[in-house]
Amino acid sequence: MNPSPFHITGEAEAILPARNNAGKPITVIATEAIRSGFDDLCIEQALNSRSAPGVTDLVLNPDAHVGYGAPVGCVMVSPTHIYPGPVGVDIKCSMSLLQMDVPADVIADPSVRRRLIDSIVERTPTGAGRGQREAKKSRHVSGEFGAQVCVEGASREVCEALGIPPEWALRCEDSVHTGHDGEAATLQERLDRLRAENAFPRFDLKMSQLGSYGGGNHFGECEVVELDDDPEMRRAAEVFGLRDGHVAFLSHCGSRGFGNMLAQRQFKTLEAFFRAWSLPFPADDRQLVYAPLGSPEADAYLNDMALGANFATVNHLLINSLVLEAFQEVLPGTTGQLVYLISHNIARQEVVDNRLAWVHRKGATRAFPAGHHALADTPFADTGHPILLPGNPRDGSVVMVAQPEAVKSCYSVNHGAGRRMGRKAAIRALDQAEVDADLNAHDILYNARKYPIDEAPNAYKDFNEVLRSVEAAGLARQVCKLRARFVIKDASAADD
Repeated sequence: MNPSPFHITGEAEAILPARNNAGKPITVIATEAIRSGFDDLCIEQALNSRSAPGVTDLVLNPDAHVGYGAPVGCVMVSPTHIYPGPVGVDIKCSMSLLQMDVPADVIADPSVRRRLIDSIVERTPTGAGRGQREAKKSRHVSGEFGAQVCVEGASREVCEALGIPPEWALRCEDSVHTGHDGEAATLQERLDRLRAENAFPRFDLKMSQLGSYGGGNHFGECEVVELDDDPEMRRAAEVFGLRDGHVAFLSHCGSRGFGNMLAQRQFKTLEAFFRAWSLPFPADDRQLVYAPLGSPEADAYLNDMALGANFATVNHLLINSLVLEAFQEVLPGTTGQLVYLISHNIARQEVVDNRLAWVHRKGATRAFPAGHHALADTPFADTGHPILLPGNPRDGSVVMVAQPEAVKSCYSVNHGAGRRMGRKAAIRALDQAEVDADLNAHDILYNARKYPIDEAPNAYKDFNEVLRSVEAAGLARQVCKLRARFVIKDASAADD
């Protein structure tokens, strides 16, 4: 049996020395039970990423598993280089939470929940490639208006045109993304050029995916909020707008086909650049291509990332607006307020060790505590912002808030439970009848005839142990639990 590569520094903390001890070791946030589940390829990807040019810090979170180049569930910091792989193919995949004024007992009756499911899926399509034409009560978005969304993000004009409350933009981690030079005009020029080059076949179709979930692990989930009794956490919950014993709606999605096309194009362009100039790939892995900041290649990637991120932001806000509309159709008079929208597939420029650097969060979530300079003039300056962590429908999800010790993880935490089985392995190992019976026993409804087996709770890590890692390391504390009452998933495959 191979010895553990980790040097234990705490109950849920360890370091993983960089290759040849070259530079700062990798920070590992995980209990022993979680660390023992990291497979060899995940560790190899972490070491590869840490040794890549310009990388100064790497954090491995408890949800870490094999990803594209870098592990999903890692944080990668560089003041000099930008890396598309450690952002991923779903640019600005995010979580959002909508708090409503509906008491939990109002949706206790399964027939009410079924009506809500039907009303939501009439407005928010699910499944890869699906858009507004599959949802008769969705919003129609033309290609030209979609282009405006990609350039402006959640501007007041965009929000008002789509029926999104403009004040929701204040509850976004970033409501608008600009070009590499801080200018929206740069994004307009970039998008015009890409469209002229026919980089987006059927651009209008991609824009019609605004307000949709997509497939895979994306979902919408109706929750009941259970607040923590701690007075400090109650105060945070009040600032966040959470209501004990009331219904909320948790969403997970990103930039859909548009973001995927942007990312895939960048991977191919940078790989071709490396080959043309005979540049070595980091650790001989083409998925770790990069561009030095200030280069035309870096500027192009940052512009494309911003375009995808703007799409993702408005996609989330539109979904939440459509979900609220669906609740109002079934339960007239319902009101709702966005709690927060926070991303977990993005690179952001932040201060790390007293200097500006690009923090790549791949399946990782920002975690700024109370008093952090970046939260000045936001509603969360005195509490820290909400952290939305999905577990699974059976075991629940949580809202957390960062603590000062989050500095040791580059102000980041995991983005959820993290997979313990690949999709094919889950399909082989799990029993469909048992998966469905498990959710039925917990009185959790879903929109598909069968729950997607590769998304079953047992395909994911033990969420309680993942949370224990975060709390034992002192990174964040739990503000509330979210108990699932029904789930919206990609029904296209399950219903075949």
